[in-house]
Order: sequence, then structure tokens, then C-alpha cells
Amino acid sequence: MNIQDKILALREELNQHNYNYYVLDTPKISDYEFDQLLKELQELEEAHPEFFDPNSPTQRVGGTVTKIFPTIVHEHRMYSLDNSYSIEDLQDWEKRIEKALDEKVEFVCELKYDGASVSILYENGLLKQAVTRGDGFQGDEITANVKTIRSVPLKLKGDFPEKFYVRGEIILPHKEFERINSERAELGLELYANPRNTASGSLKLQDSGEVAKRKLDCYLYTIVGNNLNFNSQWDMLKAAESFGFKIPKTAKLCSSLQEVLDFIDYWDSERKNLPFEIDGIVVKVNSFAQQEELGHTAKSPRWAMAYKFKAEKAETELLSISYQVGRTGAITPVANLKPVSLAGTIVKRASLHNEDIINKLDVRIGDRVYVEKGGEIIPKIVEVNFDVRQPDSQPVEFIKNCPECGSALIRNEGEAQHFCPNEDECKPQIIGRIEHFVSRKAMDMASIGVETIGLLFDNQLAKDAADLYDLKKEEILPLDRMADKSAQNIMDAIEKSKEIPFEKVLYAIGIRHVGETVAKKLAKEFHSMENLMNATIEELSNTDDVGEKIAWSIQEFFSKEKNRILVNRLKEAGLKMEIGEESKPTSDILVGKTFLFTGALTQFTRDEAQKLVEQNGGKNVSGVSENLNYLIAGEKAGSKLKKAEALGTVKILTEDEFLEMINS
Repeated sequence: MNIQDKILALREELNQHNYNYYVLDTPKISDYEFDQLLKELQELEEAHPEFFDPNSPTQRVGGTVTKIFPTIVHEHRMYSLDNSYSIEDLQDWEKRIEKALDEKVEFVCELKYDGASVSILYENGLLKQAVTRGDGFQGDEITANVKTIRSVPLKLKGDFPEKFYVRGEIILPHKEFERINSERAELGLELYANPRNTASGSLKLQDSGEVAKRKLDCYLYTIVGNNLNFNSQWDMLKAAESFGFKIPKTAKLCSSLQEVLDFIDYWDSERKNLPFEIDGIVVKVNSFAQQEELGHTAKSPRWAMAYKFKAEKAETELLSISYQVGRTGAITPVANLKPVSLAGTIVKRASLHNEDIINKLDVRIGDRVYVEKGGEIIPKIVEVNFDVRQPDSQPVEFIKNCPECGSALIRNEGEAQHFCPNEDECKPQIIGRIEHFVSRKAMDMASIGVETIGLLFDNQLAKDAADLYDLKKEEILPLDRMADKSAQNIMDAIEKSKEIPFEKVLYAIGIRHVGETVAKKLAKEFHSMENLMNATIEELSNTDDVGEKIAWSIQEFFSKEKNRILVNRLKEAGLKMEIGEESKPTSDILVGKTFLFTGALTQFTRDEAQKLVEQNGGKNVSGVSENLNYLIAGEKAGSKLKKAEALGTVKILTEDEFLEMINS
């Protein structure tokens, strides 16, 4: 056997042993024997660098140093899941699904791992790239670190698709977390708070060799891509297992909601026996055709729900209540607590949300209160221990004036929060709006932090976002702790922001209720800021994911002269106020026509089909109504087809007829 064949044989043997140990949990050789084979391969690869392979088993030991983690845009968005905290929530969710589909539904239940989500790209069976979830639209590349996780295959086996993304959860098992903390204790270092944060932090360590020592694990929960040969979540899990991925043995296919509830009940008590943390159960509609039919909201898939187990509670003392002013002027009461350990972290503050919540809880200064992590992320007060309340305690009187500028607060009818109306002079609102404008999801000026914004405001250099584009380097150099390089970084970031696309500019100007997703929909629908400014309530409301509440908020924003002046100043500064040429329709064949796709499409994906509509001037809608002109029905079309047929005004097309319509 020649050297190259020897290297290839060793790689194949080590990959199989690695799979046996970390995926199947049935090792065939001892750790010592594995290490000897790995050492032999390392020596051969070092002696013959011409046979280097980035996906060799030797690459798992780490050694790569990454100082900067590049930002990568997800080809397929990573949505978040809606959370459920009661059986009633799940029952309501099932009823919505039944109403939308009008056909039998199966569910797949999986454990909700408490770790860090990751997207891993495979091409031709090889691991090419790994990216953190980030904000769902983009994340940080962590390829070198993920390659050290032995349950993540570097090379696939079986009949795998040419290109796809694996979505999985990176976790730190209990025994490894305890081992790491034990080692840190011996060195006199601060102990890590919990496995989830440690797993997430490990993925951003600069030295992949250190990551390898953490012995992280990874469980796959879905595969995404184009033209994948799976019809259901269950089929996908089984196929992924055949490719060499570590699939949760706990997943279950359920034919009814009662089976789902039984699964939840079982794991609510059994989770304490797991070797890793979970914080709930994920329930998904099994059929991919039904998933397509149900679609997504602005943030989450309608076909999946995360049932969260009851959160951990801790008792502590409420020391005082302070009030925060947000960028929209919303006043949020915050409970200042005697520090208490909760779910692995020390909690000192908790949200009280608004006056109604304070009154409902009847919470008072000096009370012993129970604190819970809402969704096990944001602490909140859920209950008062009335048995130990002091007899002289007094009800909390909500503030009448803004704690920052002194303006009388207002509370609009039908809204729970109080607001400070002094949006032009109230410092937290001004700083908050600029902070939102420069944020990563908006204009992405990473070198301008909240402290710098405060300095600019205090020195009368910035009272709104447009003022940033009037800044000169010599004006910011004298600011506190401002070095020449820092000043130049700020100027460079401001200049680079002029390349940011229109949809992000629209999000950045801070229209109330207009988030990232809605800004994208508005940009696609109206194409320019001018068109949006002149749109009617009806035109706005007819945009996908834009209801009447958002429509009125948009119109109110542009009705104010100061906001029109702000937009005009940003336009003069060089910001993009319309979609790029690449996003504009290439023809007007479908102008004035609305389209909806249903069933399993065979000639294109749902996204590709919707892009064809937009490229030809048409509009995609999310449901069957009198406003729908054409329904394109794929295989196994369900309730939407029935509804369109019953309506009688919708023209139903096949995929071929739709393509003929475009190409005619």
C-alpha cells in the first residue's frame, strides 16, 4: 500500500471509529488504540503535506487560531419558535392547524436542547462552513471550532444531497461542565454559571484547540436546502441518521395531540436523568407539504411550537423600583432585588413590565417575591409571598412624570404602558433612537456604541441620526477617551453605512412596530421611501404581514414634519432610499395581479416561485381571499385549494400554466 492509500485508509478507519463512539455510542476499540491510530495519521500527514485534507480526523484536535469571526448571511433564514407554557396553548395551536389544513396531521416531538444553535453547510458530502444563529438572518463563522466536535461528521456517508444545511444544537454535557468547573476551581478561577452559556461561549473561543478540550456535543434537528428528497420531518431524521449525523433517539412520531401530551408529561419528569440540559419539547407538524401550506409568521413557523417546562423560581427581597425610558418613550418599571441565584445566574433586577402588572401582583417595596426567568431568559416577578409581608407596607404608586426629563407621562387608551411624550428633548429617547439606527441589524456601525452616542449628545454633536453624517473627525477627536484610530473608525463606519440597502435604512429610522421582517416586506412592496411616505392606509394594510395597527403607525410617523425632514437629510447624506436595481421587477407581465402557491411544488421551491412573481411585477399574498387572483396548486394541495374553489373568483393554475403565463 502506498503512502496516499495508507493515509486514506487510516482516515476512513478513524471516521468509522469516531462514528461508533460519538454517534452510535458503541465503541469497537479502546481510547488508547484510537489515539495510536490518530497519532500515526498525524505523523504521515505532517511528513506528506501534499495529501492535506481539511476534513481529516486529525483536524478535530484543533490548533487553528481565529481572531475575527466573519459575519455570514444565512442562505435560509433561521427562524425562532413560538413558545407555549400550557397545555391550553398547545390545544389552541392544534385547532389553528386543523382549521388551516382541514386534514389529518401527524406531529414529531423532539427534546428542546438548552444550548447554542448552529447552521452547518455540507457540499458533496464534506463539511464546508459552520455559522452561529446570530439574529436569524446572519451569524458568525465558527467552522474551525465546530470541526472539533466529534459528533459532527466531517465527511458524510450514504446517498446524501449535493448541497444542504444542517441545523443543530451545540450542547455541553453535565459531566463535562462539572469537569471544566472543577479544573477552574483548582486554578482559583471564577466558575462558569451554566452549561448553555459555556457552550455558547466556547464556540467563540479564538483557539480551536481549547474548544476541542471542552468536548462539546451536537444534536441535529433539521436539514434545509433546495430539492431535498424528504417528505416529512420523520423521514428527514431517519435519512440524516444514515448520512452519519447524531440523531436524538428520544424523538417520537405522534398521530394525535394526546400522544404529544403524553410525551411532554414523560420528559417533564425524566429530564433530570438526561446527561444534558433541556428546557422543553419542540412539537412539529410532520408533513413538509403541510408545513409549506401553513407557512411562517414574521418571526416563527406556524407549523412548530416549543412547549417550555415550568421555569425555575427563587425567592428574594424587592429593594426598590426604578423606571427606564426606551427609545419610543415607553416607561418600563424595573424591580431592584437582593441578589439571588436563579437557573445558574445571579439575578439582581427583574422586569415589572407596566402599572397593570404591578397592581395585579400587588407587589410592594420590602416584599419577599418569587422571581422566574420568563422563557428562562428574562427574569420577572411572578408572585408575592404575602405570608411574610410587613404590616406597614404601602402600595406602589406609579410615577406621573418622566424620570429623565420630568414631562408628564401619558397612557393611550387600550395600551398598558405609559409614555413620555417629550421625544425631541428626552435624552434616553434620543440616544435610544440613534443607538437603534447604528445597530447591527440596521446601519451596522459597530464602532459607535451607546457610550459614544452619549458623548456625541452631551457635546451637542448629535441629536438625531442625520447629525451623524455631518460629523467631522476633528469634532470627535477631543471627546473623552477618543483616540485617532477610534475617531477614524467612526468616520469609516458612517461612510460605509451609505452602502446599506434600503430595507435596512427603513428599519433603522425607527418607525414604531416596523421590525426587520416588516421593513423587508414594505421595501419589496413600495420600492422607495417616497412611495411609502405617500401610501394610503389601505395600500399599507394590504401588504403581507402589515395590519392596520402597523399601517397607522407608518402614516403617523410620516405625518410629522420633523420625520420627513430627517428622511430628506439622510437622503441628501447619500443613504439608499429605494431598492437596488437587482431587486426591481425585470418585467411588468404580472403587475396588478396577486398570487398564492399551495401544495408540494415540483418545478421550483416556494421561495423561487415567489421571486418569479416579484421579478415580473406581481404580488404574493399569504391567504385565500377576494383579493387573490391566482392560486398555483402543486401536488397534494389541501384546504387553500378547497377554499379557492368555493370562492369561485380565484383562477387556479398548474405550475406549467404559471410558467406559460410568465413566458408568454
